[in-house]
Amino acid sequence: MVDSPEIPETEPGGTDPRVRILLVSGSTRPGSTNTAALATFADVVPEDISTEVYTGLADIPAFVPGDGPSPAAVADLRERLAAADAVLFCSPEYAGLMPGSLKNLLEWTVGTADLHEKPVAWINVAADGRGDGAVASLRTVLGYVGAEIIESACPRITVLGAMVGPDGLVADPEVRERLEGVAAAIAGHLTQRSGA
Repeated sequence: MVDSPEIPETEPGGTDPRVRILLVSGSTRPGSTNTAALATFADVVPEDISTEVYTGLADIPAFVPGDGPSPAAVADLRERLAAADAVLFCSPEYAGLMPGSLKNLLEWTVGTADLHEKPVAWINVAADGRGDGAVASLRTVLGYVGAEIIESACPRITVLGAMVGPDGLVADPEVRERLEGVAAAIAGHLTQRSGA
């Protein structure tokens, strides 16, 4: 079994001047190639980008519409989304769609400003011809909540289980270079967006 990488988390709402990207894996499985891709992304980004791997997916309760107070796990999610300049997703495909747990997380953002106009992107780590259903459903829901999709930062970068090392990272130089490209695309979009 691949050990999960230890990635330091920063408290949301801090004063870090760097670009802040929240990384959300749609898998809760230890050794997931999706989680490994995001951990590797965090490992290769330049110093002017700060990343946080969101680890609360399994704690999000089933979505229940209403105006009551948010459950603690949802309030924490919203705080982290608010603190992020962009969100990068990486999700497996289950039964032709993104996992129910990830869709449930996104359902909590419907009717809120959590992801409205928030720059978002995703990485598809599945082999050619696979994972397209997850991407299509993710695109649909993110579009519905009004997220701003960074098309140039949504590549297919195949990551096989054998490519993930004991540290939970991918050492393959081509994968790492392409992940660096995703980071550059997100940062470039944010710079252009801010008019800097």
